[in-house]
Amino acid sequence: MVFKKLLGALGVGGPSVDTVLQPGPALPGGLLSGEVRLRGGGSDMTVDRISLLLVARVEREGQEEEDEGTVVLERFSVGGGFRLAEEADHAVPFTITLPWETPITELHGQHLGPVLGIRTEVEIAGARDKGDLDALAVGPLPAQEAILEAFGRLGYVFRSADLELGHIRGTGQRLPCYQEIEILPPAGHAHAHAVNEIEVTFIAAPGGLEVVIEADKRAGLFTEGHDTVHRFTASHHAAPQTDWNAQVDAWLKEVIAGREAHGAPPSHGGEHGDRHRSGPGAGAVVAGVAAGAAVGVVGGMVAAEVVDEIGDAFEGEEDEESGEEG
Repeated sequence: MVFKKLLGALGVGGPSVDTVLQPGPALPGGLLSGEVRLRGGGSDMTVDRISLLLVARVEREGQEEEDEGTVVLERFSVGGGFRLAEEADHAVPFTITLPWETPITELHGQHLGPVLGIRTEVEIAGARDKGDLDALAVGPLPAQEAILEAFGRLGYVFRSADLELGHIRGTGQRLPCYQEIEILPPAGHAHAHAVNEIEVTFIAAPGGLEVVIEADKRAGLFTEGHDTVHRFTASHHAAPQTDWNAQVDAWLKEVIAGREAHGAPPSHGGEHGDRHRSGPGAGAVVAGVAAGAAVGVVGGMVAAEVVDEIGDAFEGEEDEESGEEG
């Protein structure tokens, strides 16, 4: 790969940096390896610190309309404290552990919509510069994949996936945003007469998954339409032995009937709590699999605008990253 960006904050003659990630999608809670490649500038310099920032594009709901912004999900220190000679090459290998709640960006090789990146930040003589930005692909954990495929086998179809700023009350969520995967009930199915759409959110942790399912329920003859939210749990270890078709079908029946999941917090229209949430019909952050592709197969066409160049997705957000200093 070419060296992508001169460290502009360090002036003319500063070093350049390129971060190379391991090929293939990473997994939530899994290891991500690669190396940061530096090339010295016009003089010897001491590299004080090299940091990697896991960044994401999220939807933020303002006073009048939604907008998009960049948040830092995690920061990793991977090196520093060495002398970089004039025009010399220096590689810093790294292995980092991604957060368990890292959003899913693809399923069976098809892009779902969310945009994640690894930004490299190099500090020299007190000056920091974001020297490189690389797209990060993240696939689902086995339990997440099995649950989504069960929805597909039950006839549900993928609509969109996005990241929203905020927290879901009553869960163990740690990141500043959460992922919503919107799916539609099968046409002609009894569920289609009861709900407009289903939103699925995974809150992953070492011990298992919290599966938050929100149903946008249709209005009835004597009732108004409303949202109902339920929280379920799934084990990583039990995933291979679980009959996910039966499990997900049972979850859906409980959600649509309006009963609470065992052990779940009380369900109200605002169960997702202090979150910023989009209304029905909101699109994904970046166009992903075409609507109508089965969740279990995700065989739809990937829209042309899906991040050909990761920098384009984060353009103009250099100074808007929340939590970067935390």
